[in-house]
Amino acid sequence: MPCRILKLDREKQTLLAMLEERRASGLPGNGGESVETGVKAILEDIRQNGLDALLKYSRKFDCATFTEEQLRVSAEAVREASASVDPRDLDIIAEACGNIREFHEAQKEKSWFITRPGGFILGQKVDPVAGAGLYVPGGREGNTPLVSSLLMAAVPARVAGVGRIAVVTPPRKDGSVNPYILAAAGLLGITEIYACGGPWAVAALAFGAGPIKPVDVIAGPGNIWVATAKRLLIGQVGIDMLAGPSEVAIWAAGSGGSGCGRGARPEFAAADMLAQAEHDCLSSALCITDSEELARAVREELRKQLADLPRRDIAAESLRRFGAIVLVDRQREAVDLINSIAPEHLELMCGNPWEIMPQITGAGAIFMDAHSPEALGDYYAGPNHVLPTMGTARFASALSVQTFCKRTSVISAGRGLDQGSISAVARLARLEKLEGHARSVEMRARAF
Repeated sequence: MPCRILKLDREKQTLLAMLEERRASGLPGNGGESVETGVKAILEDIRQNGLDALLKYSRKFDCATFTEEQLRVSAEAVREASASVDPRDLDIIAEACGNIREFHEAQKEKSWFITRPGGFILGQKVDPVAGAGLYVPGGREGNTPLVSSLLMAAVPARVAGVGRIAVVTPPRKDGSVNPYILAAAGLLGITEIYACGGPWAVAALAFGAGPIKPVDVIAGPGNIWVATAKRLLIGQVGIDMLAGPSEVAIWAAGSGGSGCGRGARPEFAAADMLAQAEHDCLSSALCITDSEELARAVREELRKQLADLPRRDIAAESLRRFGAIVLVDRQREAVDLINSIAPEHLELMCGNPWEIMPQITGAGAIFMDAHSPEALGDYYAGPNHVLPTMGTARFASALSVQTFCKRTSVISAGRGLDQGSISAVARLARLEKLEGHARSVEMRARAF
């Protein structure tokens, strides 16, 4: 069978052990010493040797004949790519871009100020970072363009007001970039595009290399090498998050309906599990249900739908290692389990999703009812699909406009700095044995 059925009351430890094994395998930094050692060497090489090192790695791993002239994609190449793409696809990309923009516009923060009696003015100033670097994976040597990854990073950066956006993406074997990536960049008005990928591209964004100038924030998904590079560069640059392989948990109610007066539909649950499982052998797909009949039906649907799935070998391995149909006795157990594992994607296939949703404290994104498949959020709905994984949704959030902004506190005391405030600050400073602090504020009293 393609997926095990576990009864939570008897086999919870089996489930937790499975999830812990996946966490140990999938998080950046858990790829073994060889990955970290290799990435560190690449980062240092780029830092010291810049463009020469960047071209060396591009030739070694992507295009053997890669030249410096191919590194920055020309405006003409973007125009040609846009002209070569099916207009119907361009229209869909533009629609998705509009949906994503509308959602992220609602996230924008404003600077704010408050006043206190006596003249104090306090506040917070919100500014975009000056430059953002966006990593767009190549996807099977450029043959499966991850357009959605570009949209999900570029649109919030644009909405935030970032002045400079640099995109890096691995070249194909001939040194070119997939026309769909370039066409999407053209729609977004992005003109700084580089044909380079891997940890050397991430390092170039952090340190600079030839025409690639350093940025302030690096965002976008990538493999374990790319993710490890981002982790090692924290402090040199800001990053969006450290994300592992994709995951979904589905609460499939055996009764109470899926919005249609009936229980969750097993074919929907199976299809959405496979949509995650086909990503990667380390992906995880869980279906949580209170019905043994539904559990068996979902497993049978997985078997049937897996048979003609193009990526069935990957999906089958994912389900074997990190997939499960989990039987619980009641809804409360399902909610507790969901909050403890904090899945990247959560689907609520039940008749009362809006009653359950407030109880969910650990999830990257929540998809309400059987008519809201996770794939809708991946491409088109508007919320960001770059989400926390591996249980980090307990404390982390999706990539957002805030990823590309910084907040600066503003303090203006003016004549509000009276003797009472001065005495309070000086006393606290002396409690910490910092006499210089105390004298600094006391000096102001003598100046009035």
